[in-house]
Amino acid sequence: MTTNRPTVIEVEHLTVSYQAKPALLDVSVKIESDQLIGVIGPNGAGKSTFIKAVLGFVKPDLGTVLINGKSAQKAKGEVAYVPQRGAVDWDFPITVKEVALMGRYQKIPWYTSPKAADYEAAFNALEMVRMQDFAERQIGELSGGQQQRVFMARALAQGSDILLLDEPFAGVDAATERAILDVLERAKNSGKTLVVVHHDLSTAAEYFDKLILIKQRMYAYGTPSVVLNEDLLSKVYEGRLRIFSDIIKKGEA
Repeated sequence: MTTNRPTVIEVEHLTVSYQAKPALLDVSVKIESDQLIGVIGPNGAGKSTFIKAVLGFVKPDLGTVLINGKSAQKAKGEVAYVPQRGAVDWDFPITVKEVALMGRYQKIPWYTSPKAADYEAAFNALEMVRMQDFAERQIGELSGGQQQRVFMARALAQGSDILLLDEPFAGVDAATERAILDVLERAKNSGKTLVVVHHDLSTAAEYFDKLILIKQRMYAYGTPSVVLNEDLLSKVYEGRLRIFSDIIKKGEA
């Protein structure tokens, strides 16, 4: 059955370079709503740059990015972001509930304090990621997986329908990965679109509705059965990846 979903992210001919070194070359993709999208590719392929370009954090050399038909600057507040854990100062003296409340700041005028509705949204987000019992903890006291879930709560508290996550599964154990995936799936089922940088091909077919395969250029975008095939993966990973038959079978499932 074909479902007509609106396009929420439209990228056309996106080209980004750092000091004349290309990070992305002529990437074009349309991402539809209410899906869990994985961004895969080898190390240094431009996956994180893709996310940052969509957010407007990096300026493209060429091309455009539209979010709900608007530029990233005009769509502020419509997209939430969960960075890599390594990009966060975990020693900063802030509690779990304060991190979640940060997701409301764009909605709070600078001259006022958070209102009851803001605290409720932050607490509901902590409940969604099952971190409400840690609300008074300092973030540095948490495990890596718990920290990741707190920053997911901050993104959810923002109330945006589009969430971009940069390697949320990195450095966590299998049980924590399952817990994070559960949060992502529940967010998708509540009507959100999630775009997730992911490095593990062995779980990509199981976790995502569609995959974007990037190595500077976009090599494929589609269901796991389309993207996870031996010819494409061999081309993108250039023999550095051992192609396991179970990955291919998962993609075909």
